[in-house]
Amino acid sequence: MNSSSLHAIASVAYKEFLHIYRDRRVLLLLLILPPLFVLLFGHAFETSEISDVPAMLINRDNNSRTQRFIDIVLQNKTFRWGQASPEITNESDLLANRVQAALVIPQGWSDSLSAGNPKPLPLYLDGSDINTASAAEGGVQKSLADFQVKERDIIVETLPDEVIELGKKLPVQIRKQFVSLMEAWSAESKILYNPKSRFIDYVIPGIIGLILQLLTVTLMACTIARERESGTLYQLMVTSLKRGEIVIGKILPYLGVSIVLIAVITLVAGFHFHVQFFQPPALMLICLLFLLCSLGLGLLISAFSKTQTQAIQFSVFFLLPVFVLSGAFAPLEQLPKAIQYLSEVFPLTHFCRALVAPARATDRSNGNDSDLSN
Repeated sequence: MNSSSLHAIASVAYKEFLHIYRDRRVLLLLLILPPLFVLLFGHAFETSEISDVPAMLINRDNNSRTQRFIDIVLQNKTFRWGQASPEITNESDLLANRVQAALVIPQGWSDSLSAGNPKPLPLYLDGSDINTASAAEGGVQKSLADFQVKERDIIVETLPDEVIELGKKLPVQIRKQFVSLMEAWSAESKILYNPKSRFIDYVIPGIIGLILQLLTVTLMACTIARERESGTLYQLMVTSLKRGEIVIGKILPYLGVSIVLIAVITLVAGFHFHVQFFQPPALMLICLLFLLCSLGLGLLISAFSKTQTQAIQFSVFFLLPVFVLSGAFAPLEQLPKAIQYLSEVFPLTHFCRALVAPARATDRSNGNDSDLSN
């Protein structure tokens, strides 16, 4: 590429920079929306825990043991409990009071525990919101487990002296096995690459990629379509400029602005949400490749768009499946196999994977690769 080509590209890029600077709507779109979207989406996805689920508790077994269970359930932050009349008999009435879960303690439940044949607790869930229903079911199961541990401790503390003396006569190994069976068994987990298990660390690559792709694809497509509508694109094409020089000159301003946006977005994510980014050179290379792919997609969309309206429509048509199928906010593994293969077409899918790769490499290089031989 000779100096005349560089001068031509610089002239087209300068013209496009002037257009961005003079168009207040585009300027505000580029400067205000990205940080605002990071804050909005960041706080929306800051945690995956569900709390304050409106729920109704119906107690038909009034005794001290049932009250101990109710005290544990009421302390569970998953729910926002409300008391209901034990006289409710129809299932359709359980969720009619704007609640998403209803727990019924049947009559004789405490007696069934004493008899060693516990009755199951009926739990009615609103299946129209499956995520909330799953969280509510998990919350009740946790409360039951806590209650079971508490009741076990009470039984052990109130054992007769004869039983305790008989237990002392058992072999030590059998006693140890008995104690082990009385305790909850668990798996010792170690979280790699995201030791704090923060949901925001998982979704922030998707938020960054979605914002960048939304702006670059839409603005690039609309820029070319606007110039085609006004006729200035044809005026450029009849000049001595080569088509490659025009394309590069159009891309460079948006590439430069997008790089600035990446810096702003990462600063907001780092200082406000305390998200760590590793290996800045690798991170910038990943972002640069992603921006070039997004700008290229914008050019491709503009080739099929005669007007700005068509460019926006085609951009939305492309970005909607990207938002859902790229794995930015939900694991790809939960999608059907055919859809997983389709998701490989989207640049955002690979961007989200690539953005966490430096964190994994840094974790290994810092000597955090544990020995699994023990």
